[in-house]
Amino acid sequence: MASSSTSSFQKIIESVETLSEEEQDLLFELIHKRRIAKRRQEIAQNAVKTLAAVDAGTAKRGSVADLMMDVLGEET
Repeated sequence: MASSSTSSFQKIIESVETLSEEEQDLLFELIHKRRIAKRRQEIAQNAVKTLAAVDAGTAKRGSVADLMMDVLGEET
């Protein structure tokens, strides 16, 4: 982390520490739920892209071994 972002992060921590335990719990729960929602959105976007690639015929298909060969650039 850069110095200014570390400083900002430290200020956030200090602000959270001034909250009551109940408020901190509520904040953590809210952050957790938002992270889950963001991840679900990313997964949905990836699914749309994947389905579009399948429809366009540009998606690659194969076994795990085929995938490893493609990723590693070598034959197994």
